[in-house]
Amino acid sequence: MERRRLEGKVAVITGGASGIGEATVKLFVRHGARVIVADLQDDKGKALCADLGSDDVASYIHCDVRCESDVKRAVDTAISLHGKLDIMFNNAGISDPSGSSILGEDDTTAVFERVMGVNVLGALLGTKHAGRAMVAAGRGGSIIITASLASVVGALGHPVYSCSKHAVLGLARSAAAELGKHGVRVNCVSPAIVATPLTVSYYQTSEEELEGLGEMISTLKGVRLKAEDIAEAALFLASDESRFVSGHNLMIDGASGVTKIF
Repeated sequence: MERRRLEGKVAVITGGASGIGEATVKLFVRHGARVIVADLQDDKGKALCADLGSDDVASYIHCDVRCESDVKRAVDTAISLHGKLDIMFNNAGISDPSGSSILGEDDTTAVFERVMGVNVLGALLGTKHAGRAMVAAGRGGSIIITASLASVVGALGHPVYSCSKHAVLGLARSAAAELGKHGVRVNCVSPAIVATPLTVSYYQTSEEELEGLGEMISTLKGVRLKAEDIAEAALFLASDESRFVSGHNLMIDGASGVTKIF
């Protein structure tokens, strides 16, 4: 019988309706957590929670992570429904194919505001409100942010996306230093190319082709990165097994970052 590594814990997962977020919601619930799924994809989010059972297991809340009141409401909902918050997974993120080059003809300001708003401001607001709740409760907690291989490799993705992922790594390290005195851990998970609905749309290719590209840039041959692999990494960082891990950027890239990618 599988040991339930998050038994009794309560989590909020942004971007939880699809891709990495969906895989993590399912895994966390399987390991005993009660989860608030925060997303803009109302139909997908509600369907996911319905599939997982009662509201006591998984509840959906509409949340634009760029809106502070939405993020605060997601955290407050976890506490009002379940009495506490143990885990915050700031997973929501976007890319922007219109900003593929720093020399491009696109509206750079608009691209910057969209990508940085979701990827960085969203993670900042999630960390702020989860951190406040965890500090007030005095029980510690785990905050996780989805970064990317692009947080350490500049050639992966367009410049604004790379900028955003470098920024969330700095956010995690800074927050880890501040919140550690309260027993709150803050870490990043940084995947290489993984075939989620977001990345498939961005690269305008098939899931199979995208998985092949990910395998090609990896030094770990014969293994293709899946959303479930990121979820497993998040499970480790959310669980008590990582109780002395903070300020860390957990790379899930098959050693792609140690080689010249392109």
